[in-house]
Amino acid sequence: MGVFRAAAVQMRSGMEPERNARDMEALVREAAGFGATYVQTPEMTGAMVREKEAREKLFVPEDRDIIVATARRLAEELGLFLHIGSTAILREDGKVANRALLFSPTGETLATYDKIHMFDVDLDHGESWRESAAYEPGTHAVTARINDATLGFAICYDLRFPQLFRAEALAGAQVLTVPAAFTRQTGEAHWHVLLRARAIENGAFVVAAAQGGQHEDGRETFGHSLIVDPWGRVLAEADHDRPGVVVAEIDPSQSAAARGKIPNLKNAREFTLADGAGRTVERAEA
Repeated sequence: MGVFRAAAVQMRSGMEPERNARDMEALVREAAGFGATYVQTPEMTGAMVREKEAREKLFVPEDRDIIVATARRLAEELGLFLHIGSTAILREDGKVANRALLFSPTGETLATYDKIHMFDVDLDHGESWRESAAYEPGTHAVTARINDATLGFAICYDLRFPQLFRAEALAGAQVLTVPAAFTRQTGEAHWHVLLRARAIENGAFVVAAAQGGQHEDGRETFGHSLIVDPWGRVLAEADHDRPGVVVAEIDPSQSAAARGKIPNLKNAREFTLADGAGRTVERAEA
């Protein structure tokens, strides 16, 4: 299997999609200059807008979205796979998706993925989020082929649902993706350990481009974009919350090697959950 260079682009998206598209273009070009042939941007590349009315004014269909158009052009011009971690897309049914898009070196749309798990949480210090109030959750896990490897899709809060990554790994994904806009509070607590856990338990690379810093709408994100290998080792990290690019070599054969050493994907067994009296409460799949 061919080795390729992956890049995670760290951004600090503001409230104007046009400016974010320019910032994205500069960083993608920087990644291409480092030799990356797969480049990933973070969740909500297009805009970070918390206020409901201002946010809804930005929602447009995929064929009118400036991030989509810019990414398609860059992928073709630079001859690389460009993965927009996500941007808000107005669907044909009038609902809005938090959508990832993967473009080929010819500008073709290879895959789209709508975030499945909505970030509806109540954190310490009064920090509260209701993603489901703005976006319609997706219903399908997605994989796609790039550079002789299979890529599995996820977005941010999906990271806390290991069954999604297990399904993609069982479908052959050697590279799992987690573009994100983790809050500083949750990022400091869980970002590194969760990403490394998903890599280890699936014997897969994990590429996670992040938003970072203080945003125009008042929120603060953690940054620390990471690329992790199938043994859980951090290959590259943006050890800060500023915009930038990190790169690492991806050798899909290392995924096969890790799974050969610890074959937990094929060793999984079905089981039942019983109460103290031995009565079956629930049946679970491997």
